[in-house]
Amino acid sequence: MGVPEQLPIAGPMLGAALTVVGLLISWMVWRRRGTAAGLRGVAWSLLPLAAGLMGLMTILWRLVFDLSRFFTSLIFNPIVWAGVAVAGLAVVLWVVSGIMRARGLGTGGATSAPKAAEAGAGAAPGITGAQPASTPSPKQSKQPKQSAQSGDDDFSDIEALLRKRGIE
Repeated sequence: MGVPEQLPIAGPMLGAALTVVGLLISWMVWRRRGTAAGLRGVAWSLLPLAAGLMGLMTILWRLVFDLSRFFTSLIFNPIVWAGVAVAGLAVVLWVVSGIMRARGLGTGGATSAPKAAEAGAGAAPGITGAQPASTPSPKQSKQPKQSAQSGDDDFSDIEALLRKRGIE
């Protein structure tokens, strides 16, 4: 099923039809809002005719025709649905791997690095300083204590203000 032979005429005809509709709307805008708005509407209305005369409407017509043919084949072809399912599976796997990577799960480099560092020889230089995912770094272990202390400081300031006001 190919593109109809009358296609070279369809582009300028579609552009002319859209221009006529646009000119009618521009005329109504001209009467309600004035000359400046009407002239702007006429300028926009002439663009579909220009696109049709340059052949851009023919391209648009072919695009719509090809897309409609694609979606028709999508609905009635089980092989295409299998392709959609495989694409969906790929997206799901990509998202799951991103979540796992963000949580540090399933990364082989983090667990093999300490074993290589303990062995001492034959370790790659890029992974010798890596830490296992299960042990927290020194920065991570200090942060909760600091936030707890800063929370106590905040409460002590509030308590001091309440005592100053005579509220206990």
